[in-house]
Amino acid sequence: MSAVPVPQPRAAVPVSTDAASSRRSLAVALLLGAAGAAVVLIASGQVWSRGTASVGGGSVPLSADGRDVTGVPAALAVVGLAALVAVFAVRSGGRLLVSLLLTLSGAGAAATAFLGASDSSALDEKAATTVGDSSATIGDVLTHTAWPYVTAVAGVLILLAGLLSLRYGKQWPAMSGRYEREGVPRAGGGSGAVRRGPARPAPVVDPDRPEDLWKALDRGEDPTRET
Repeated sequence: MSAVPVPQPRAAVPVSTDAASSRRSLAVALLLGAAGAAVVLIASGQVWSRGTASVGGGSVPLSADGRDVTGVPAALAVVGLAALVAVFAVRSGGRLLVSLLLTLSGAGAAATAFLGASDSSALDEKAATTVGDSSATIGDVLTHTAWPYVTAVAGVLILLAGLLSLRYGKQWPAMSGRYEREGVPRAGGGSGAVRRGPARPAPVVDPDRPEDLWKALDRGEDPTRET
């Protein structure tokens, strides 16, 4: 008697390393880009520097927020956020350009925030306005907060999202037209008329059955008309 072969369990299909890396990079890029843009917008509205201006025999405290110092980081954060969303709306060469824009937005936001960390021109302008003398500057009491550096770090997050998009963006999914309404002709379909299915024949009305007569009337048909 020959032995009955025992079926062997199927080996598990290994998950593609590229597919797993693509999903991880997509999630990380979305997280970094969205978080970075949000933090830049929040940190740009915080106080970056404080000082005093001498007025008469006293002094007036003054402060300048990030948008007083430079509005570039906040503007670039908005551009970067828009580019992050646009990455999924374009393909091939367009996706590369949008990814590059995302990268440059993060780099620009980080650089301008870092340069504005020690800037005192915004306080000098406020001092001149307060004193009424265009040559007036801020006094010796001048402090800078940590918010410019927070903004710079957030800009780096946007930069990293752009680098991930440049590296893995071609593997990410894109918006498709699979949710288009049925019956609407696609481009290149020839005639512009909407394609319809074959017309269904009208039901046969039996004059001896009252229910058929009522149904015909509901359909707007004349049940007494001979076909």
